[in-house]
Amino acid sequence: MITVDFSPLFPWSLLIVLAVLSMILLGYGILRRARGIAWRSAALTGLLLALTNPVAIEKDRDARPDILAVVVDESTSQNIGNRATVSAQALAYIEKSVPNLRNIELRVIRAGVSDAARGPVDGTRLFKSLERATADVPQTRMAGTIFITDGQVHDVPTSGADSPLAGPVHVLLTGKRKEFDRRIIIQSVPKYGIVDKEIELTIRIEDTQTPTGNVPVSIIQDGGPPKLMSVPIGRDHVVKVTLGHAGTNILQMEVQGVPGELTPINNRAVVSINGVRERLRVLLVSGEPHPGERVWRNLLKADPSVDLVHFTILRPPEKQDMTPVRELSLIAFPIRELFEVKLNDFDLIIFDRYRRRGVLPSIYIDNVARYVENGGAILEAGGPEFASNETLYQSPLGRILPGEPTGVVMTGGLRAKLTETGQRHSVTADLPGAGIGEELPRWGKWFRQVEVIRRGGRTLMTGTSGKPILIVNRVQKGRVAQLTSDQIWLWARGLGGGGPHAELLRKLAHWLMKEPELEENALRAHLEGNKLAITRRSVDPDKSPVEVTTPSGITTSVTLSPGIGGRARALIPVAETGIYKVTDRNRTALAAVGNLNPLEFSDMRTTGERFRKLSNATRGGIIWMEDGAPDLRRVKPERASAGRDWLGLLDNQNFTVKSVREVPLLPGLVVLLLALGTLLMAWCAEG
Repeated sequence: MITVDFSPLFPWSLLIVLAVLSMILLGYGILRRARGIAWRSAALTGLLLALTNPVAIEKDRDARPDILAVVVDESTSQNIGNRATVSAQALAYIEKSVPNLRNIELRVIRAGVSDAARGPVDGTRLFKSLERATADVPQTRMAGTIFITDGQVHDVPTSGADSPLAGPVHVLLTGKRKEFDRRIIIQSVPKYGIVDKEIELTIRIEDTQTPTGNVPVSIIQDGGPPKLMSVPIGRDHVVKVTLGHAGTNILQMEVQGVPGELTPINNRAVVSINGVRERLRVLLVSGEPHPGERVWRNLLKADPSVDLVHFTILRPPEKQDMTPVRELSLIAFPIRELFEVKLNDFDLIIFDRYRRRGVLPSIYIDNVARYVENGGAILEAGGPEFASNETLYQSPLGRILPGEPTGVVMTGGLRAKLTETGQRHSVTADLPGAGIGEELPRWGKWFRQVEVIRRGGRTLMTGTSGKPILIVNRVQKGRVAQLTSDQIWLWARGLGGGGPHAELLRKLAHWLMKEPELEENALRAHLEGNKLAITRRSVDPDKSPVEVTTPSGITTSVTLSPGIGGRARALIPVAETGIYKVTDRNRTALAAVGNLNPLEFSDMRTTGERFRKLSNATRGGIIWMEDGAPDLRRVKPERASAGRDWLGLLDNQNFTVKSVREVPLLPGLVVLLLALGTLLMAWCAEG
């Protein structure tokens, strides 16, 4: 290509001044009708042109192809019906058509699939992938962008000014116009609630085909049995539920599907509510004052979530010391109030060195046994009294206690040691100083232990001659723990280095009160970074794999690696948001990752409305593939770039210059000859 340019020998301002002076002189000559003025004009004009130094420039240009970006949506919603097939057909059509268009390069970008390396992403995000794939393309080379999608994209710029690329934005919709769907929407839900008290959440059922009427909705709490209720369509409905335990409570709600609907995947919704206990009520009954009594009291009073009721029997009925009544305690032991009227209000009852002295009649002790069988909890901390004729084992409580006394009290220095079961049980597995793998633990010594024969439950710690010192058991719906030494207070005093008395007693009490975190056989799952951590705790070794179900319904088998403390663990990458379900033969765990009700599932109907503003701002088009594939054309940037059945791709005519050659149009010798010739002719005309 050849163009003309100027490279003046003097500044343009000086040349303009010379041109003005020349015009004044020539104008004066014309007014005077001087002879030879035409030749003088030609000479001056030639000289001025020579000073501007006109140059012919020849450029060797290399045309650069324009870039057409085709973004293929491969999100979960694209797997509904035959959308994936339509997407493949649309892409094949574009790949076939592009070679017939001049000077254009095709870039196919597959996006919308969750990337486990980057972590789960909520919703369909296509524009980030588009930006990364075209970061090296100048905007002057963009012919346009075509999205092959169902339109449910959640990062669409709101206007053309926010678009990361130049050129028209076209959309090929893969679904159908008359799709209908039923879905459940969570309108409001509390972040936390009080355990064993009702909370309210609001849901709404939307149905694009049947806008009125009632439909059944099932509610599943923490994987338990479903509860059915009738919910109106198109109106907010309040659901009341009771949280069963502290910590995370997961509620799954599912509405009955309708034949022919688009997908049942958004017929269910999940919410996570944190349960908190209002207060834990503990009844501590001490049979007599002793050094360990203060350990129990200090431990329970230090816990702000515990309401403690403590009674110590200072004067048993057989004690006759002639003390005046007015000098006795002002508060009588409220036996009926505690062991009949309000017994079920307590979460835990502790008998601390209690002996049968007639203070507590057998009928009330039987109430305690039935309280445990119905779901309550007791801890029996025995001393020498448990081996005597006044032992609680000879009361109705004996039927639920796991250890039977032999009548022998063993004395002498002993170190409590964890059994193999104790090394795996949640109460004792992580106690510091346990010395697992060593001959003896690094705890201080105790000096008294009641010999018992284990009749049930699991022995977690042993003492002299391997005899049980801590036994735990489940009795029907309740739980029981038995401590056969009254000298744990020596750990609190630091004798021989002390021991983890506070941690042991706290864990034991909370296990008895059924805290979920202390379940000895449990399956748990939670998010760590962008991976799902699966942990199974079991008292007995368990090598069976677990099944993991993703929010989109894909199930995989995962083998857990054994660890310490009865735990087996695995980390798996996650790429979806929502609820992951982990199951083994006996238990189920639910883990919430990101948004429990993903944007991807909120509305899965095909729509072009999300792209409408962007497409209009960039002069693009939105076409339904069910109407047929559109014609692809190259258009000038100033022309329309979309029609009813065609899509335009900009012809930017972009190029690179390979080489440049300059040739002067007025060489110096030619200018000199012309100037002399015209001046000579002017002189001749004047003469």
